[in-house]
Amino acid sequence: MPANHLAGAEPPGPDTALIVVDVQVGFLPGGSLPVPRGDEVVPVINALARRYANVVLTQDWHAPEHLSFASAHPGRAPFETIDLPYGPQVLWPDHCVMGTADAAFAPGLDIPHAQAILRKGYRREVDSYSAFLEADRITRTGLDGYLASRGIRAVHVCGLATDFCVAWTALDARRYGLAAAVIEDACRGIDLGGSVAKAWAEMAAAGVRRISAAQVG
Repeated sequence: MPANHLAGAEPPGPDTALIVVDVQVGFLPGGSLPVPRGDEVVPVINALARRYANVVLTQDWHAPEHLSFASAHPGRAPFETIDLPYGPQVLWPDHCVMGTADAAFAPGLDIPHAQAILRKGYRREVDSYSAFLEADRITRTGLDGYLASRGIRAVHVCGLATDFCVAWTALDARRYGLAAAVIEDACRGIDLGGSVAKAWAEMAAAGVRRISAAQVG
């Protein structure tokens, strides 16, 4: 077990926010892009969120015929990678299309005190993994400004999936000068060709802590 996994986490104070990433029907078993065992995070996150005064939920909210969907590229299959104007793009099955049941939050997710819901992926021409920056790495969602205005200096990130939206969110939190930790047992990964291990390595290199739910509060 990596040493940094055991590093203690201070109880979340008024300057720490929990970011719950994309815990939606589409990423659960039976959804259009299921993350293996993704449903297991729901009770963990429900219990975890009660320890935070500041909670932000993110929601994948794709335009129909989004350019990240394999269906938008004749002859291409889901999980292939192509080059788009902003760089390499994994092609996904159609998922979390705005206004559909697939895009709804997971049944049982119970965080009534969450103060903000950030929707991402609604621009057809660019994907959006991170809660801070879209995949063009230029277009900001505004989350950095929201957190700064609330006096937030640290974020703890959980949800789906570890190797994509969770990791990109944590890395961009560091980019904007926030302390960041990922709560490992409140996440699940897709793992395309070793992408989970790669994501953890990148996060460690950027100073993202790897903690457990038991270490919070």
